[in-house]
Amino acid sequence: MPDNSEPERAAATGLKVRKRSAVPGSGDGSPEQVHLTWGEDPATSVVVSWASAGRARGPRVRIGQRIFGAEERAYTDAVSGETVWTYHARVAGLRPGATYGYAVTAENDRGSGDPFSETFTTAPAGRKKFRFTSFGDLAGARMAWPLSYPEASYAVGAVESFQPLFHLLNGDLCDDDLNPAAWRDFGTNCQASASNRPWMPVLGNHGTGFYDGPHGFSAYLTRYTLPDNGVPAFTGRWYSFRIGSALFVALDANDVAHGHSRGAQTRWLARTLERARRDASVDWIIAQTHQCACSPSADAAWIRSRWLPLFDRYEVDLVLGGHGRGYERSYPVRGFDRASVPPASGSASGSASGSAALAGAYRPRPVTTADSGVFDTSQGTVHLTLGSGRAPGAVPAQPAGPGGAAGSRAGEAGARPAWSARRDTSAAYGIAVFDVDPGTESGGHTSVTVTRYHAADGVPDGDYNEFETFTLVRPRSDRRRWHAREGAAVPV
Repeated sequence: MPDNSEPERAAATGLKVRKRSAVPGSGDGSPEQVHLTWGEDPATSVVVSWASAGRARGPRVRIGQRIFGAEERAYTDAVSGETVWTYHARVAGLRPGATYGYAVTAENDRGSGDPFSETFTTAPAGRKKFRFTSFGDLAGARMAWPLSYPEASYAVGAVESFQPLFHLLNGDLCDDDLNPAAWRDFGTNCQASASNRPWMPVLGNHGTGFYDGPHGFSAYLTRYTLPDNGVPAFTGRWYSFRIGSALFVALDANDVAHGHSRGAQTRWLARTLERARRDASVDWIIAQTHQCACSPSADAAWIRSRWLPLFDRYEVDLVLGGHGRGYERSYPVRGFDRASVPPASGSASGSASGSAALAGAYRPRPVTTADSGVFDTSQGTVHLTLGSGRAPGAVPAQPAGPGGAAGSRAGEAGARPAWSARRDTSAAYGIAVFDVDPGTESGGHTSVTVTRYHAADGVPDGDYNEFETFTLVRPRSDRRRWHAREGAAVPV
């Protein structure tokens, strides 16, 4: 196993580690936990966010001669009584596909003579090639230094090694029993990557705090500024953003299970997907969530019953999840196995208690079981479980079968579902890399090449090897008239 001391881990991962500047409540406004998210238009805007141990005076971001003031956002942790101060600067008016240097500071920044500085690159405009990466479940308990679990620091280093335009973090950002100290460690760890490329998160089932605001999400919502979803009571809970010819849709699966928004998210999703499919400049629709639809867990039944009909109707190409502690890829799926649909359609939503019996409900139907390595996602949606940021263990290799047993992780006891194409049974730690190629001909085809890497010998020491590579293809939308697929009911 790797040495867990600070110098050895920092050297092994190649991370730029910055020490904590002060203890909470000290009155020090020095920026820490700096991270980027996309603004409303990723080609022209980003949001720079950070925290400080004390309340900052005059928090701001500088790019060249331009100064961007930051919005203050704070909450008080109900258990520790600590007030967490965060700041968010909306940086707009940028050029597409351009690299910028920026600096973060405040009047009471102890390092104001040499402020925190990094670079970022805006998204391209139009149909251009780009790369992104993804994994979920980076949550870690607090250790003696600010990189949380050792494997979490290697996962952050893995993102940097592939130099993506941005990273998708598929839930379970931070363990829920150590707020706000664990959140501070998480933010310090991720800063090594998230300060120079946007990390776009979704809510998971971990990362909620004791009495942490409505539904337990104040720690998350205070730290992140995310694209507006137009539903004021649920700002930051779900959102979408556009990169080139791809629309990314980030979803809150907790809402499906617990009904927090009373269907507002699902209605927003239907409107968002329909607009995208009627837009001839959008080729790809990629959804991101934490709990998985293609999973043997009880969570999946709620997601399947509400969202899979929308994914089918609007030809969602790819769904990325976490939650299952490992890696699993589905065949392209469309519709349900008829025998798996309960008599009262839609009854799978509701409270989590007593729902294990629903784990086999609404089973996705594979449109092919030929694992050719090239899949046309206009014919079926591919689902990936990427709960590999720091999750221990491997996914067992069960024999193929028609069902899937209840359980909280992909691959727990039971027959292997018919939709399951590939599982990583050797190591859970890993990262997926996505290379989007828009193609060169109007009306031709576009592709996404996906490569999944995992930790050699199951040890998260920074040595990642290729596990598999496959390609998704679909017709470009610029000469294709889209029609909603018949028979795909839209939930309400």
